[in-house]
Amino acid sequence: MVGKTLTRADLAEAVVSKVGLPRNESQDLVERVLEEISGSLADGDPVKLSSFGSFGIRQKGERIGRNPKTGEEVPITPRRVLVFRPSNIMKDRINKGHVKR
Repeated sequence: MVGKTLTRADLAEAVVSKVGLPRNESQDLVERVLEEISGSLADGDPVKLSSFGSFGIRQKGERIGRNPKTGEEVPITPRRVLVFRPSNIMKDRINKGHVKR
């Protein structure tokens, strides 16, 4: 898989070229959207983006792990993890190998 990583700057540049907002407003818009998503997830609320997918938080319980080098058993503390489930539309786009732009 060869490709360029999409960055915040790339998203802001896409807003500039497709919507026509000035660069500083585009950067602010991208930041605010990402802050809203991360804030909702931090509060434990799911985030659903139509035609893209859903982000959520899953609680993982405590369990026993093993150090692969020494074989020693180590307790793994309970924690919350981020999960993403792509929509069927996103799955179809990925499997077809192209995205509408």
